[in-house]
Amino acid sequence: MASELKAQISSAVKDAMRAKDKPRLAVLRMVMSEFKRIEVDERIELDDARVLAVLDKLAKQRKDSLKQYQDAGRQDLADVESYEIGVIQDFLPAALSADEIAAIVSKAISDSGAESMKDMGKVMALVKPQVQGRADMGDISKTVKEQLG
Repeated sequence: MASELKAQISSAVKDAMRAKDKPRLAVLRMVMSEFKRIEVDERIELDDARVLAVLDKLAKQRKDSLKQYQDAGRQDLADVESYEIGVIQDFLPAALSADEIAAIVSKAISDSGAESMKDMGKVMALVKPQVQGRADMGDISKTVKEQLG
């Protein structure tokens, strides 16, 4: 099953080319090349879930770089990372609120029958597909620990 999200990004590449929007085009091409690299390496065609996971990973890498550049006082480089995060987030679903995350985690705990921290893996396995690209996994992990603790 081909990814609808990947097709949207491919279309956005063409739009950026027509608009001569070089910064946006560069980010979109980087995203598409990451998709292509994975498809070639793993000999698969990406589905929407995997495309979301890749976009999420790329956004997280840029957030980490952004923080490092800000800490080092390199606002010029931080601005570039900020711009790239914005372009990538255009294709990610809207972020979940803390209440929505808590509800998803609560349901996963009851569905998995988790009773203690040793069951955290079961809970995370149920939660991750539901929140991919919509929440930071660090925040999810904290919520799971709070609810299991």
